[in-house]
Amino acid sequence: QVQLVESGGELVQAGGSLRLSCAASGRTFNINYMGWFRQAPGKERTLVAVADYWSARSIYYADSVKGRFTISVDNAKNTVYLQMNSLKSEDTGVYYCAAARSRTMTSVDYWGQGTQVTVSS
Repeated sequence: QVQLVESGGELVQAGGSLRLSCAASGRTFNINYMGWFRQAPGKERTLVAVADYWSARSIYYADSVKGRFTISVDNAKNTVYLQMNSLKSEDTGVYYCAAARSRTMTSVDYWGQGTQVTVSS
C-alpha cells in the first residue's frame, strides 16, 4: 500500500501562485508515475500533469496549464510538487495527487484525499 497526502491548497487571487505538495509513504517502490488531477465543481476529474517518479522527469501537461504549472519530484523526500503560476479562476477545484504504474494514468493505483484550490477573480 501507498499513502498519499496532499497539502498547499488555499484561496488565492487570480494571477497569483501556489505550490501543492504530495507526500508519499508506504511501499513507494511500487510507484512508477505520479500525477496531479483536478476536479472543478460539477465537472469530471481531469489529468493536469504527470512525472516519472524515479527519473523526476515531467512527461505530460494538460494544454490548459502548459507554461504555467510545473510538476517536480524530490525522491529523497518522497514528495511530488505542483508549482502553479499565473493562476486563473478556471484553475479552481480540488486537486488530487495520484500514483500509477502506467504513464497514461488511465488506471490510478493510489489517490490522495485532495486539496482545495480556489482562485478568486
